[in-house]
Amino acid sequence: MPAETRTAVDKALDLVEAVARADRPPRLTDLAEEVGLHRATAYRVLVDLVRRGWVLRAGDRYLPGTAVLRLSSSAARNSLGALARPVLDRLSERTGMMVNLQVPEADRSRVIDVVRPDRLAMISRLMGEALPVHRFAGPLALVAALEPADRAPYLRTAEADGHPLDGPDGLLADVERTARTGFAVEYGRNEQPVASLGRAVVTRPGAPVCAVTLVGLGAEIDENRLGLLQELLREATDELGRILSGPGSPAPSSPSAAAPTASAPPSIDAARAASESPTAGEHRAGGLHVTDPTESGTATPSPSSSPEGQS
Repeated sequence: MPAETRTAVDKALDLVEAVARADRPPRLTDLAEEVGLHRATAYRVLVDLVRRGWVLRAGDRYLPGTAVLRLSSSAARNSLGALARPVLDRLSERTGMMVNLQVPEADRSRVIDVVRPDRLAMISRLMGEALPVHRFAGPLALVAALEPADRAPYLRTAEADGHPLDGPDGLLADVERTARTGFAVEYGRNEQPVASLGRAVVTRPGAPVCAVTLVGLGAEIDENRLGLLQELLREATDELGRILSGPGSPAPSSPSAAAPTASAPPSIDAARAASESPTAGEHRAGGLHVTDPTESGTATPSPSSSPEGQS
């Protein structure tokens, strides 16, 4: 970030982050050099950070302060990951599938938590990775929930990677269908033979907080199970939206006003049994498809020229 564009808050946060990630307690000169500030400027900011407890001074070195430690403890209890984990655990148990939680970043989404059953240990967890919108269902669900004007950075990333934006198989069509239905399904774009189903959690229109994604073998996300999986995922994302909105808040916005494609889901045991016993021969070619509950219910993946994908 150019120095002339940095606010006082930017400078303070840069220093707090530099202290937190240092391998050993840094000196003033080390910190000033790392964050690109004059030594005198860095010192003045550090004085305020020490006074407020964000940084602790020990001789000529600096350590994370008590405010950081209190924040870390609070985050462990009240962070998005902590609040969402029981919902992810239940969804994985009900479906027998891997479940991940993603948050939007500048031009991708990032995986911040994963629940993976032992039977799917062969599928990459992607924990901590940043995912582009044109290869994964999670970021597609997030981008579709944004206001159209806010989608541009994500679309540019796909375009720079050579993915088409226009046409029936282009990303813009995928985004439009996802915005209408609330669900995105991906088949084999990042890892064969893996597929995923994603839905955004939206507590305020145009501002998705996160996305929850079901990940499994392509044969398990077929037309026979897709309606059930959508309904279970809808229940989980709606529950998480209520948790994040807090008691007494208005009901969270739904990414789509479309009706569910399935009737009430069967029992948890039945869902798990179906998950662990896919019909022989059910397999999807690589591609991305967004299901529309107003259509026949048959999910046919779009063709893909390269075998890549999940999440």
